[in-house]
Parts: sequence; structure tokens; C-alpha cells
Amino acid sequence: MADSATLFLGADPDLAAVIARIGPCTLRGDDGQEPYDALLRAIAGQQLHGAAARKIFGRLCLLGAQESVDGPPPAPGRILSLSEEKLWACGLSGNKLLAMKGLAQARLDGLVPSRAEASAMTDEELIDRLVTLRGIGRWTVEMLLMFTLNRPDVMPVDDFGVREGWRRIRKMDLPPKPKILKEETERFAPHRSTLAWYCWRVSEEGKKTAPNPLTS
Repeated sequence: MADSATLFLGADPDLAAVIARIGPCTLRGDDGQEPYDALLRAIAGQQLHGAAARKIFGRLCLLGAQESVDGPPPAPGRILSLSEEKLWACGLSGNKLLAMKGLAQARLDGLVPSRAEASAMTDEELIDRLVTLRGIGRWTVEMLLMFTLNRPDVMPVDDFGVREGWRRIRKMDLPPKPKILKEETERFAPHRSTLAWYCWRVSEEGKKTAPNPLTS
């Protein structure tokens, strides 16, 4: 996905300079997870830094069939059978607990698709379906599309890192509003996932903190 996309994006002089400076896109686009597993991880990590999110999700995975911090996480039926006390002991808030229980029930009901089922759905169909779930917003589904389902044309316009990266690339005074960013990047379809990846990398340049593991 990345090679042809990089060539396409490189036709823009500003992006060509970014690509030359940062190097090839390393967006893998397929982490091998089922949508249910990826969304469960996303809920566990909401509003947390990388290390804390990984620790909490690892505790949750210990309650799964393999009892390993490396996963997989508990299956839907197992999540629904776990007591609130056991889930709280993982470090989950009440809201996250409810969101996970809702996600598990939605998977059993067929609302959350398998990877195979998701492959037959468009990006917008998946977004429209999954944002109806508690604790799942558009950004979360966009990350699922990009990093789990390998969708090549996702532009998460509400993401501050993407907006800040675009501001730097275009030498703007302020980050663009989501609507403006959407309009300005439409011409880079069907390779906007790669464009978003470069925006993230540009937004991190000069920072002493480690890159965000969710968008690497």
C-alpha cells in the first residue's frame, strides 16, 4: 500500500519534501486482530498513555482463555460472564466496563463484524454501524480501518496530530478545521491513510516524547 501511495503523494512538492525527510511510510495496516479484539483494546486504552494502556489491557488478557498478557483478550461470552469486581481490578473505569460489556454483546448479536464480514463492508458502512456502540466514536473506528483492516483511504480529520501535521506541511498559522482538512485532502484519494501517517510523523518532529504507539 505504502509504495504506490508514496509515489502518488510525492507529486505534491510539499509532501515530496516531507517524504524525503522522513523516509518511506511504514504503515503496516494489518495488525492481524479481529475487529472485536481491536475495539476492546481501544476501549481499554482510552484517555491513557501507551504504557498504562498496555498494562491495563494485559491484565484484561490474563482473564482470557490463554491467560496471557499478550492476548488474546477474553471472548465476548467471557467478558459478559466476568464480574464487575474482576474487571475493575484490571484498572477499568465504570464507563469502560459498560462499553466492553456492550461491545461483547454486540459481537454476539452480529453487530460487530468479523474480519471476513468487514471485508464486504465499505468504510462508511463500518463507521455508521460501530459508532452506535457505547464508547466507540468515529476516530476509534477510523483507527480500526487503518491499522486492523488495512483500508488505504482513511483521513481522520478530527485527529489533532493529523491537523497539526497538515498545518506544518502547508505552513499554516493554525491547524485547519476538520471540514477544511477534509476538503483540502480529498484530492489525495485513494491514499489518504498514508497521508495521515505522514501528518502524524510531521506533528511529532522535534518532540522529545516517544511517538504515539497508536499511530505508528
